[in-house]
Amino acid sequence: MHSRQRVRMHGWGMTQAITAELLAANAADDLPAILAEAKHGAIARGLGRSYGDPAQLAGGLAISLLGAGRQIDLDPTTGLVTVGGGVSLDALISAALPLGWFVPVTPGTRQVTVGGAIAFDVHGKNHHADGSFANHVRSITLATPTGIHELSPESQPELFWATAGGMGLTGIITSALVQMIPVNSSVIAVDTDRYPNLDAVMAAMVEGDDRYRYSVAWVDCMRSGASMGRAILTRGEHVDDAAAAVKIPKSSRISVPFKPPSGLLNRLSITAFNEAWFRVAPSHAEGEIHELGAFFHPLDGLAHWNRLYGPRGFVQWQCAVPDQAGEVIATAIKRLSERKVPSFLGVLKRFGPGNAGLLSFPMAGWTLALDLPVGPSALPEVLDELDELVVAAGGRIYLAKDSRLSPRHLRAMHPRLDEFLKIKASVDPRGVLRSDLSVRLGITSAMP
Repeated sequence: MHSRQRVRMHGWGMTQAITAELLAANAADDLPAILAEAKHGAIARGLGRSYGDPAQLAGGLAISLLGAGRQIDLDPTTGLVTVGGGVSLDALISAALPLGWFVPVTPGTRQVTVGGAIAFDVHGKNHHADGSFANHVRSITLATPTGIHELSPESQPELFWATAGGMGLTGIITSALVQMIPVNSSVIAVDTDRYPNLDAVMAAMVEGDDRYRYSVAWVDCMRSGASMGRAILTRGEHVDDAAAAVKIPKSSRISVPFKPPSGLLNRLSITAFNEAWFRVAPSHAEGEIHELGAFFHPLDGLAHWNRLYGPRGFVQWQCAVPDQAGEVIATAIKRLSERKVPSFLGVLKRFGPGNAGLLSFPMAGWTLALDLPVGPSALPEVLDELDELVVAAGGRIYLAKDSRLSPRHLRAMHPRLDEFLKIKASVDPRGVLRSDLSVRLGITSAMP
């Protein structure tokens, strides 16, 4: 039997709470029948780290594979791993690292499922070198309302690339074959540099990112004038030391209480934090040794860190723009500063070429991600203005983190949307697979 219960749920940003039926599946083979019988729609839900509403459906069915398909079958000679869709990157890293393998791409948290990593085609600090997660997926087992499908870039490529980045709207990923990357230690050698403004750090990234596998810049979005967008750039490589002890990244030991002080993160506290963070970082350092967890997933050290934003929660806004539209990044930071909209985290990265994913986010150029507390009266208007700038520049907003984009921008950002909808309809003719995001943006038509 599969357990079912009515639950209250929301995204990681803690906005738009809804009530839905949560089904904990314990057998992937049953999913086509469950989906076919879903009367009010269904969507897969993993560990709840999507910031907005793409993994929830008000009044519908949310399906979890966290208790099923825990398979991790890694070939230690090739690095190919067959892994269940409900397995977390945390569990996969823990199993693979002692055998000399690491995930090919990781987002800023390892608390996401493999199915979610494929469904949102996640990217990391190495996109300029290695692309996004789907680039390393060799095959997918997909449960849809019309049956189980075995997909690869060579077999049913249309459905494969609709599923990679398709936000769960083509089916539920029950397992995947993923190519891991070889590593000889569990540490990263990191170079760090401070830059006085945004122009300086962007020039440094254009000039030097190709010499590193991993690169990311923390950007201070609270400054204006000559120091606008001052930044700390960290770039690194895996240490090739077979004698180094392998340390598995640890789970968080500290947790934010359920009800922290309201307004803990506000303009004053964020400005003070940014000042301290910038001053503490070295102006220049080479080859510093960082553990994998500290380098890739620093926020995983603090459980429930999203609660720091208080009961109103926060919005994450992330854009991608082409190389020639880099001024959009500067304009975004300038407007936030001018309108006194605080951003606790500003993260800037370079993207390499995108892949064939019909709704995949990355494109060659720049990506900027901002964590913005809900509260400032200017926030909705500023974000609407920034959306317009991004679309006009030929860019797009990351739907995996979205909670408020206007549907009128969707086709401009994703010109292959009709192709996606046609493929989706071939495996989901009744439109069962849907989410609050897909309904809000008009990606999914109403069920008959």
